[in-house]
Amino acid sequence: MKTLTIDVRRAEPNDATAVSEVHREAWSQAYAGLIPHRQLTEMLERRGEAWWRRATRGPATLLVLDVAGTIAGYATVGLNRARALPQDGEIYEIYLRPEFQGIGMGRKLFGESCRLLRSLGCKGLVVWCLEDSEHAVRFFRRHGGQDMVEGMEGFGEVKLRKLGFVWS
Repeated sequence: MKTLTIDVRRAEPNDATAVSEVHREAWSQAYAGLIPHRQLTEMLERRGEAWWRRATRGPATLLVLDVAGTIAGYATVGLNRARALPQDGEIYEIYLRPEFQGIGMGRKLFGESCRLLRSLGCKGLVVWCLEDSEHAVRFFRRHGGQDMVEGMEGFGEVKLRKLGFVWS
């Protein structure tokens, strides 16, 4: 009998290629048709392997979801950037490869991200997502988030509404 290992750990520089692939696949699936094509393509091209290698050493913590040696997802976490909100922590990004969605892997990565923020002394957290990203909105509501704040995000000429989900 084989044992399947599932681990959430801090990303290392040698994870950069795999995280770049997860980013491209997840964002292409999540935002095609929401974010204008040109802007989405530019965002994807900016975040290649070198960008993610630097991110492993950046101010935010980059976590990876490692499933039997395959990087299935990533999350970036750190201090809340919206100073008007009382929550201390923020999950800046949380994404999975499409084939790992819907089987509990997002819950695992989200839970570990929350635990890390609590271990760093953060009280409460916020996560932002596009209002029209139905999958993300459902995920955060299902995991206890309350969409308490909203804002706008610009993509060239297009402005999209975003929701801030909070946990106290």
